[in-house]
Amino acid sequence: MTLFHRQPAEPPAAAERLADVLAEVRRIEVQSSRLVTDVLAGGYRSTFRGAGVEFADVREYVEGDDPRSVDWNVTARIGRPFVKRFVEERELTVVFALDLSASMQAGFGAWSLAQTAARFCALLGLAAIANNDRVGLVAGSSAVERFVLPRKGAGHVLRIVRDCLLVRGRATTTNLRALVALASSSLRRRAVVFLISDFLDIGHEHELRLGARRHDLVAVRLSPRELVDPPAALLRVRDPEHGLAQLVDLGDARVRAAWLQRCALWRARGDEVFGRAHIDCIDIAIPVVPDVTAIARPLLRFFKKRELRQVKR
Repeated sequence: MTLFHRQPAEPPAAAERLADVLAEVRRIEVQSSRLVTDVLAGGYRSTFRGAGVEFADVREYVEGDDPRSVDWNVTARIGRPFVKRFVEERELTVVFALDLSASMQAGFGAWSLAQTAARFCALLGLAAIANNDRVGLVAGSSAVERFVLPRKGAGHVLRIVRDCLLVRGRATTTNLRALVALASSSLRRRAVVFLISDFLDIGHEHELRLGARRHDLVAVRLSPRELVDPPAALLRVRDPEHGLAQLVDLGDARVRAAWLQRCALWRARGDEVFGRAHIDCIDIAIPVVPDVTAIARPLLRFFKKRELRQVKR
C-alpha cells in the first residue's frame, strides 16, 4: 500500500536538528513521566509479571497451604511441617524493534509516525525502568542500523528516545524480517518485543510466528491521520518511499471512498497476519493536536486485555 504525506520542507542543518531533537526529548520526558507515574505504572506491572519464580525462604505450614510446597528436609530436621516460599522474578527485558523506513517520517497529524513511536517508547520505557526492568532498541529500514543493548535507567531510556527521533534509515523501504530476526536471536532470555511500524509492507507472517515462539512479540501499528480520517481537501502529496508526487482530491466523494476502502483492506490484512502469527496488536492513531494521552489510552486498553486473559487462564 502506498502512503502519501505533505511535501516536506528543506531539512534543517545537522546542528539545528540535533538541538531540536534534544529539546523534544526533554518535552517528551516531562509529559511521559507524569503519565507513567499517574496512569501507566500499575497497569504495566500487573500485565508483565516476570520470567518466573525463585526461592525466598521457608515458613511454618498453615492450614490451606499446598502440600506440594512442603520442604521435607526442614520438616524432618525441626519436627514440624514447613513450606517453601517463592517470590516472583520481577526483572524483565523490553525491546523496541523500530521501523526506520521513509514512510515513518510521513503524516498529516500532530506528529510524524517516527515522533509518535518515540513517545510510545518513552511511555513504555519509563514504565519498564520504574519496575527495574531493562530496555533495549533494534532499529532499521532495509537492514538493521541501530542496536542498543538492554539496560536499566531513565537516562538509558531517554537515549533510546533520542535515537528514535534522530536516526534515519539508510534505505527508503523496510525489512521487518531483519528487525524481528535480530531481536529474537540476540536476546538470550525471553523478552517482551514491541515491533513498531506502520506495517504498510504487511506480511512476514513466518518471521512473526517464529519471533512469537521465542519472545512475547507485540505489534504496534501506527495509523496516520489520513488513514483514519483523511482531510476533505485538495493536497499536494508525495510518496515518501518512492518519491512520486501528485495532487490528490480527498474532497471528491469517489476518491475518498476508494481511499478509505484501500485503508480498510490494509488494516484487515494486517489483522489477519497478526492473528495467524498469534501476536497482539496495539493500534495507535496519530492525533490531530499534540496529546500524549492518545498513545497512553491504547496502551491501557492493551494492559486490560492482557489482564483479562490472565484471569481467564
